[in-house]
Amino acid sequence: MADSDGQGAALVDIRPLLQRLWPDPAKEKVTAKEISEALAHIFTNRLSPVQTGSLLTALHFTGWDRRADVLAEASAAMRHHAAKIDIASLEAAIAKRRRPEGKYNGGLCDIVGTGGDSHNTFNISTTSSIVASPLLLLAKHGNRASTSKSGSADLLMSMEPVPARLERITPATIASVYARTNYAFLFAPVFHPGMRHVAAIRRELGWRTIFNLLGPLSNPLGDVVEARMLGVARDDLGPIFAEALRLAGARKGLVVCGAEQLDEVSCAGPTLCWQLVEREGGAGAGVAVEHFTLTPADFGLGTHPLHTVAPGREPRENAAILRRLLRGELAPNDPILEFVLINTAAFLVAAGVCDADASAMGPGDDGRVVPERGPGGGRWKEGVRRARWAIDSGAAWRQWEAFALATDGLPAE
Repeated sequence: MADSDGQGAALVDIRPLLQRLWPDPAKEKVTAKEISEALAHIFTNRLSPVQTGSLLTALHFTGWDRRADVLAEASAAMRHHAAKIDIASLEAAIAKRRRPEGKYNGGLCDIVGTGGDSHNTFNISTTSSIVASPLLLLAKHGNRASTSKSGSADLLMSMEPVPARLERITPATIASVYARTNYAFLFAPVFHPGMRHVAAIRRELGWRTIFNLLGPLSNPLGDVVEARMLGVARDDLGPIFAEALRLAGARKGLVVCGAEQLDEVSCAGPTLCWQLVEREGGAGAGVAVEHFTLTPADFGLGTHPLHTVAPGREPRENAAILRRLLRGELAPNDPILEFVLINTAAFLVAAGVCDADASAMGPGDDGRVVPERGPGGGRWKEGVRRARWAIDSGAAWRQWEAFALATDGLPAE
């Protein structure tokens, strides 16, 4: 008898699908659902290594791993096979911390990039997730580095004086983390255990597969996530990811790609953006995707060459920079600080909190909202104001400290 992970179960033969996938899956009328069902067998360890590698290769070289419908269906399958979370207990925990403001309803938010942009910039999305946590409830999904020296998990587990014990945050303990802080990190190996069955095959293939794209779309909390910001490393992926989010049922999201093919909002120049916008009433009702371009000037900030924000350092060195940033020890115009500010601001705008016409963030907030709207109708400068407050007031550091201490107190597996 197979265990819950599929061990001992008979292998599934997907040769009929593989034969239709190459060379022209469209001609053979292959569907996104068929592909997601085949990928699902990987998570339960019911697909042979040869057929797994063949499936990933066919998807890569036909380009079908970069189709919105395939990504939407495959990410749904990945979330379905994630470790099961007691959603009722989780929602009860976050209900006590909700702080709706503007168009933000007080739900969980995520900010993540696909990686693979080869720029080796500082851990911007991870840092922005912490800076935003005094104003948003964070469910940061991430992993160790795959294409850089310092991944999101590597960074947080290298922080001092108390490193984050990410492996201790499990489906059984995540609600208790939210009892103490607005911030939680969902470490991919813990919440997506089925991915271990494909790890060796991905390493041997030598190229990026569909799983490099699925991670940002596969936060295991799924429908509980209210808003997300996704960075993609190629501008042709921007509209694809936005459409994948829309097909998956997301109603609030922002996909960004720096013009340098950077999976962040760029501090060096223009950034292409695709935003999910919910429209009410009439024939155009529903969620649409709007495209626009941002520049640092839209945030009221100057530009910085990417080499000034690309220390390319080891996790412990980047952790020291993160600590100094959160403690307010960087100069006000420090390139890394301003890089973090514009990405945090974009995240806050995407969540809707900057649409509030009044401000009461806490001590140090003068309450003067910046009403100016820029591209896409966003209050990008208001986002910077709020991000600076989170750092300067110490609120971001306090959220981080509470999170690190909460993980330190969780039982070790």
